[in-house]
Amino acid sequence: MPDARFFDLLAPVSVGDLAALSGGEVVRGWECRISQVAPLGVADRNAVAFLGDRKFVEALGTTAAGCVIVPAEAVEAAPADAAVIVSRTPQAAWAAAAMALHRPRGLTAADPAEVCEDDSVVIEPGVVLGTGARIGRGTRIGANTVIGPGVQIGRDCAIGSNVTVGFALIGDRVKIYAGARIGEAGFGAAGGATGPVDVPQLGRVIIQDGVTIGANTCIDRGAFDDTVIGENTKIDNLVMIAHNCVLGRNVLMAGNTGISGSVRVGDNVMFGGKAGVGDHITIGEGARVAAGAGVLADIPAGETWSGYPAKPIRQFLRETVWVSRQARSKGARTND
Repeated sequence: MPDARFFDLLAPVSVGDLAALSGGEVVRGWECRISQVAPLGVADRNAVAFLGDRKFVEALGTTAAGCVIVPAEAVEAAPADAAVIVSRTPQAAWAAAAMALHRPRGLTAADPAEVCEDDSVVIEPGVVLGTGARIGRGTRIGANTVIGPGVQIGRDCAIGSNVTVGFALIGDRVKIYAGARIGEAGFGAAGGATGPVDVPQLGRVIIQDGVTIGANTCIDRGAFDDTVIGENTKIDNLVMIAHNCVLGRNVLMAGNTGISGSVRVGDNVMFGGKAGVGDHITIGEGARVAAGAGVLADIPAGETWSGYPAKPIRQFLRETVWVSRQARSKGARTND
């Protein structure tokens, strides 16, 4: 269930009303009432889930969701005790349900005395502190920074100027430099009957102790699960980390690196500048990604990869040398 510090839970909705909102058709369970959304694997009797890809049909059959939204060909795979909505665009229908059941908390300014642990917290001019936020002893918040409702910040942190932090739980001794954006909605869109629709992002950002985040870096909150930045990880300026990514401890990430959604990064991984990683990829512990590499496959632990598409660096160098020799040989024949 979305964290109540960041999201309001709205009134339950009947399955019939959910179908009307999304343009779906109820197969069974018209009067069943639903109070939240969830993925198939974690949904309970109060939740609505959806099947967006046939590869998850096994999870559909075992889900505990009270209601499922499925394409017509998957109705028979749904649990017999679940209400069923048929939709040509199940994820878009689920997004409509999410917007009807969950709402991000709006920003209302709180009294610093209610937010700060004690007088050692420094609040510079122009800072806005949201209701329900908490800031630990010895932390400094830079000018014109916005700390959203419910955000928890630990002790001895340094938050720069013009930073926005929302939907986040931050540990001790964290440094976030100027202009960073923490907890914005990740890029989630689903095809709907009238075109793409935004999929609500209902997760959080969890930043563990000792992390450094560079200027103008963006870290998106999770779509439903959390985006996690592991202890003592150091992130350079102008880095993009998308929703649901989980970074291990002691990761080093140079400027202009971009990490797509749902990437898993092990401990002690290093990224050179302007590296890019595709979605749903796993990078093993101690691996290294060279500057400018484009990672489109899992990287085993301890390996160094380079190139586009990225591959083990010795293979990349051999292929580069071979191509160079072929080009020189062809050039020599042309000149003759």
